[in-house]
Amino acid sequence: MSLTTHPFDDDKLHEECGIFGVYGHIDSAALTALGLHALQHRGQEAAGIVTYENGQFFSHRAAGHVGDNFSKESVIAQLPGASAIGHNRYSTTGDTVVRNIQPLFADFASGGFAIAHNGNLTNAVALRRELVQRGCLFQSTTDTEVIIHLIATSTFDTVVDRAVAALQLVEGAYSLVALHNDTLIGVRDPYGVRPLVLGRFEEAWILASETCALDIIGAEYVRDIEPGEIVLIDEDGLQSMRPFPNRPHKLCIFEYIYFARPDSNIDGRNVYDSRKRIGQQLADESGVPADVVIPVPDSGVPAALGYAEQAGIPYELGIIRNHYVGRTFIEPTDRIRHLGVKLKHNANRDVIDGRRVILVDDSIVRGTTSVKIVEMMRAAGANEVHMRIASPPTTHSCFYGVDTPTRDQLLAAQNDVDEMARIIGVDSLAFLTMGGLYRAMGLEGRDAAAPQYCDACFSGEYPIAPTDQSGDQPSPQLSFLTQLA
Repeated sequence: MSLTTHPFDDDKLHEECGIFGVYGHIDSAALTALGLHALQHRGQEAAGIVTYENGQFFSHRAAGHVGDNFSKESVIAQLPGASAIGHNRYSTTGDTVVRNIQPLFADFASGGFAIAHNGNLTNAVALRRELVQRGCLFQSTTDTEVIIHLIATSTFDTVVDRAVAALQLVEGAYSLVALHNDTLIGVRDPYGVRPLVLGRFEEAWILASETCALDIIGAEYVRDIEPGEIVLIDEDGLQSMRPFPNRPHKLCIFEYIYFARPDSNIDGRNVYDSRKRIGQQLADESGVPADVVIPVPDSGVPAALGYAEQAGIPYELGIIRNHYVGRTFIEPTDRIRHLGVKLKHNANRDVIDGRRVILVDDSIVRGTTSVKIVEMMRAAGANEVHMRIASPPTTHSCFYGVDTPTRDQLLAAQNDVDEMARIIGVDSLAFLTMGGLYRAMGLEGRDAAAPQYCDACFSGEYPIAPTDQSGDQPSPQLSFLTQLA
């Protein structure tokens, strides 16, 4: 066992993917590589770019980080064209193999089609089963390929009409970018679970998962793609369609808690400011006498700042991160494996020793990392260790594109807060309440009848039926065998 996992990230919820698209710039591949670099936090397993020029598509896909695969001029030179889409992958469906790296590509009668997907289809298994019975041959194990085959088997004339018909059959969360010949397509699912923004760079149009990807190339933010909206961008400009029934907006609230980069704005709200407000609300709800507030790096930093500010307690960097340790630094023996945490993080003893410490983190999943952090604080001489979590307890799995353990592995699903505190080894433990989370987001509280965000990982209330998990078959009105025959 090599230390390939970030010691403090192995117990986090992992975001699904990042997507990026360009229309109308000669350096589309280079811009896409930069955009994917800004979105690296959304997926670190693989990256891919597809471009289009003069009737031909060009592709480069590889495992690893964007910088490992697209930093060389020779690679970018092999991706000509003024249109491009790109994808960072964190696998939530399908193995991590080359055939699953996106963007995926297919040849239709009307021309080539490339697609990149952020999210997860909750009825993909059932639809795939029907497609295979119909005779479709799958080249990957991703849910994204289901969309390609639904488009291919549609009887509508244009690819746009085929895509609309296909997306009316799928359930789940998706933001998509696609290239069909010289047309860039962007789509956001009717619930808007996953983010997608529109930008302008010189005369070019940009689509991206987050605004931080616009910032890196100096693009201007235009607006968010709306839930249920399809945008088509070609030589005639931008066209917007809304072909799906209206649904309540259910943006994943974990985008604000952990997934998105702090410098991004999602649906008009700044992520960094949201996290600070969450920390302030947490301090109001669960204050405790202490000498110092310490963030769990790096995701706990904004909330810890807000907590310290609201509580009037000094904020200190009590855990120092080493940014220069490689992903495969050492093959440890059992005797030294416990040193893994210190390879990338170390306690700053001078701000901990003899003090009452409040640790602020964004969430607790399995709890294994929390145990390590508390042990580190005790070893550094903390008199008391209190942990405050900037979200409600994570009690349910996500089926919308986030790699979540099953419920039997979620600490909060199996234990109450007091028992969790005992397991982790803290003097006290408190989570942000659901009402407090919504108040921090500028709302009066959570509307029990119609919550304004997807909070299923906390509440167990899934806005989109997890068909594949329940073993149900697609409903008759969604069966492509009846609609597309």
